[in-house]
Amino acid sequence: MARGVGVSQGFSLKDELFNTNSLGDLAAEFAAGVPGFDGEDFHHEVVAGLQGRELMERMEWIADCIEKRLAPDFPDMADQLEAAMPPALDPSLTDDDFGRFIHAVPGILATRHGVENHRDRALDLLEEATKRFSMEFYIRAFLNRWPDETFARLHDWAENDNYHVRRLVSEGTRPKLPWAKKIDIDPMAPLPLLTKLHADPTRYVTRSVSNHLNDISKLSTDTVVSQLSEWKEQGKQAEKELDWMTRHSLRTAVKAGHSGALSMLGFHADAPITLDSLSVGGDCIQIGDALQVETTLSTDGTSPVPVMVDYVLSFHRPNGRGSDKVFKLKQGKIPAGKSLTLAKKHPLKVNASTFQLHPGPHKLAIQVNGRVLGDVAFDLTEPT
Repeated sequence: MARGVGVSQGFSLKDELFNTNSLGDLAAEFAAGVPGFDGEDFHHEVVAGLQGRELMERMEWIADCIEKRLAPDFPDMADQLEAAMPPALDPSLTDDDFGRFIHAVPGILATRHGVENHRDRALDLLEEATKRFSMEFYIRAFLNRWPDETFARLHDWAENDNYHVRRLVSEGTRPKLPWAKKIDIDPMAPLPLLTKLHADPTRYVTRSVSNHLNDISKLSTDTVVSQLSEWKEQGKQAEKELDWMTRHSLRTAVKAGHSGALSMLGFHADAPITLDSLSVGGDCIQIGDALQVETTLSTDGTSPVPVMVDYVLSFHRPNGRGSDKVFKLKQGKIPAGKSLTLAKKHPLKVNASTFQLHPGPHKLAIQVNGRVLGDVAFDLTEPT
């Protein structure tokens, strides 16, 4: 569900998503769809309670304010929630039609009141709601409580005409879905569902399948490589799209230098490559300056050699254990019987917000097609 948002100074995502205008739209939808629902009274209460609540807390608060104005019996409540839904998102689109966070309410109330005693009605509600806003968070409670029954529904949804419903099958079962509640199912159990979905005509679904495989690759990269190979042999997805899916699915494995993943993308660990030189700009580098990474690779082969070149920085830590991080350098080809020189400036920021640098011995290694070919040591010093 988490999506990239450009953040500028003073930007507040929770205020962008939940404010007087957006909640006014929600009030109007319920007032129009649910007889006796006082939209003005709801709007006044819900807006007054936003202050001091973070994004996820605001979603729960909005559901609280709506719930008290609906029928206490869940089947009747579900009917009212469906009656208040806006038109479904445009089914003719194929990507980036995420919906509005204000429409998460049916999912919240389905998990509160439908899991134990109204499973099927609640799943029906999620099927309709996900056509307005992804129910990926909320299906997970049903997977934990009713895994077999929920999987049966997911197999049906994988063939649904609406691509938002199909995407829910993949996204809702991801083992490492950002922000989401953990699910207890075997992380390999959804693979038959992903096989159904991998040939989907919409990028919104295939991106979810690829993100799901990337999650699995953190648990078993070999399984993902095998699955992608099987899909390639089946030939059900367009070649260009499956190539994109393969790269996207293996991005974490590639960064980690997994030989099987790299080989699948055409970067072979046993390729005839020689490291001719490697430097970082000096033996002592100050924090606040930059590494001047430069390396030359060559091949004595008779044909061009595809290379995926990374560099691995081994950072000094006060506890002595160290920490390695992989950074991209270049993807390209070494011409047959020739060399390729690559260079990059790597800033060593003072007081970086995401990674604190410490003075002491460091090392930079060059990794080509998943194989470390050599390294160079340097000392990082305090800024003057």
